[in-house]
Amino acid sequence: MKLTPRGGLTALAAVALLFTSACAAASDSDSSGVAPGHKTSLTQCKPATLPLVKSGTLTIATDDPAYDPWFSDNNPSNGKGFESAVAYAVADKLGFPKAKVTWVKQGFNQAIQPGKKNFDFDINQFSISAKRAKAVDFSYEYYTVAQAIITLKSSKFAGATSMADLKDAKLGAQIATTSLDAIDQIEPKTKPLVYDDTSKAGQALANKQVDAIVADLPTAYYLTAAEIDNSKIVGQFDAAPYRPETFGLLLGKNSGLTPCASLAVAALHKDGTLKKLEDKWLSQATSVPELY
Repeated sequence: MKLTPRGGLTALAAVALLFTSACAAASDSDSSGVAPGHKTSLTQCKPATLPLVKSGTLTIATDDPAYDPWFSDNNPSNGKGFESAVAYAVADKLGFPKAKVTWVKQGFNQAIQPGKKNFDFDINQFSISAKRAKAVDFSYEYYTVAQAIITLKSSKFAGATSMADLKDAKLGAQIATTSLDAIDQIEPKTKPLVYDDTSKAGQALANKQVDAIVADLPTAYYLTAAEIDNSKIVGQFDAAPYRPETFGLLLGKNSGLTPCASLAVAALHKDGTLKKLEDKWLSQATSVPELY
């Protein structure tokens, strides 16, 4: 199972394909007068030429609260946590020093809805999907992730070794997430319970209102280590059969910034920055068994 991003050369090839579609979908020019679909290198992605919410400033959004290990101390602007660090690395590739980056709060469910955005891009573990791409844009992927099952050590499901072993479990997950969608693979006998955020799902597990919850693997490590006493990760699995789940920066539909955002992410793949940030912030044991 893939738990790390693809290599830089693959990333650059994929971004080249993205430009082909961007040229077809984008308007002839954006507010800066630069054709967004024609930005084929980072040298063309300068702050003065980018269509920004606020001129001269890169406005980045994420949810509130912003959880570990993606952010630290619920403070996206401190540069700590994987996604905070990635956001600043993207900003740097686009020519924005930290002082020229502004953070705004945006709920997960609101961000994925169609409509005008108050940010240039949002970073909040958004899984790239065709369904969501009808309403918003995504950059090239910056992380490949697995889903995980979390339960209490005392649960009768703690020793589950397959999806079939979890069919009788009462499951829960955050609303509008791929974690919730991934429960379909288990085919539970009862409808899963839905929570506003993963922390609330974790509290429901701690209170034994559910038998197990589903979350992405890095978040599962954090929940079991810091938030849910006497809990464990039962196993990991892909959100969809035979298709790795990947996270991308979220932008408004047909945003003129999308090609440059993807170029920046591709460059971070190629120069090894994403791997270094992953190793720093998402380092974890590899002994979690896979469930089928």
